[in-house]
Amino acid sequence: MELSTEKSMEQQILETAEKLFLAKGFSAVSTVQIARECGCNQALVHYYYRTKDNLFNTIFEKKFRMFFDSILIKDQAKKLSFTEKIQSIIESHFDLLQANPHLPIMVLSELMRRPEQIDMLKSKLQTIPTQLFAELSAEMEVEIQAGRIRRLNIIDLMMSMISLNIALFVSLPAIGIILNLSDDQKKELIGHRREEHVSFVLNSIILK
Repeated sequence: MELSTEKSMEQQILETAEKLFLAKGFSAVSTVQIARECGCNQALVHYYYRTKDNLFNTIFEKKFRMFFDSILIKDQAKKLSFTEKIQSIIESHFDLLQANPHLPIMVLSELMRRPEQIDMLKSKLQTIPTQLFAELSAEMEVEIQAGRIRRLNIIDLMMSMISLNIALFVSLPAIGIILNLSDDQKKELIGHRREEHVSFVLNSIILK
């Protein structure tokens, strides 16, 4: 029972820190704040994670891995057509950002604060990005040769898909204020944009 309680507190610290880091950024959050929000003492935070950097790195790596997981082609999607896979990637990535709207700012802020994080993440993610690009690039070439989609670079395609989704959630707080949108109107806008992003990308690559 005691072991279960310890694991529960360790997870609670992680979840509380994640909430605070996403809302305020790394610099504005202290281990004292995390402990106070958790209802534990600061020593316990250091016991589990040693430093604030270690705690943040745990969360950052988890979120970054979630990002790549959201755009990976899942086993159950292997039999989808190329355009269906593109739709699945856009929607999965969109849903991740909808569930974690502060994630893009957190990632960009951290990479600006510590650019060396890219090397750390690259070593831990290993071949995931390379594998994803290779699979999609091969399928895209087949579609191009068959005359179903226009010739384009896989990097351009991925940038279009990802940047559309990120731009929405980065700009949504300001858009909501400027247009005085209610929560219901924001939800409606998000649902509409999810469909529009898929439509926009597919219409930009499919040959009529």
